[in-house]
Amino acid sequence: MANETVITVVGNLVDDPELRFTPAGAAVAKFRVASTPRVYDKQANEWKDGESLFLTCSVWRQAAENVAESLARGNRVIVQGRLKQRSYEDREGVKRTVYELDVDEVGPTLARATAKVTKNPAGGGQASVAQKATEDPWAGAQPAASRPQGQQQGGGWGSTPAGQNDEAPF
Repeated sequence: MANETVITVVGNLVDDPELRFTPAGAAVAKFRVASTPRVYDKQANEWKDGESLFLTCSVWRQAAENVAESLARGNRVIVQGRLKQRSYEDREGVKRTVYELDVDEVGPTLARATAKVTKNPAGGGQASVAQKATEDPWAGAQPAASRPQGQQQGGGWGSTPAGQNDEAPF
């Protein structure tokens, strides 16, 4: 849709992602992200936390399964999606408004953690290890230090065709 509000939020998962399936079989994962701004108070000479923003997020299909398998409560994540506003009346008749995020992209932040990325096959589902190896053009590549002396492997960083200087141009 046009004129949707797309935002990026960095925060921590409040709880484990909850994976469910629609009657048609589409996967959907729901999770909540807490994002707390920090400001430096010059007079107190310290960092102070602001008011936390809690957003309920929904991600669909293969991404939902990946999120449920990869992320857990407490993980710091980057989430990008379309902000939605929804109003309703609670049990006491009070009108409430909530903001939710329809997620397009999500992943762990790497500022204070590491992650091992495993690609899914293009059509979804699982592929055998042999099939994954043939789909990966870098699967057979070796670092320059581990190649036999004199053997060149062209086309990558650090490779120099015979007779060319490999010194930096600056």
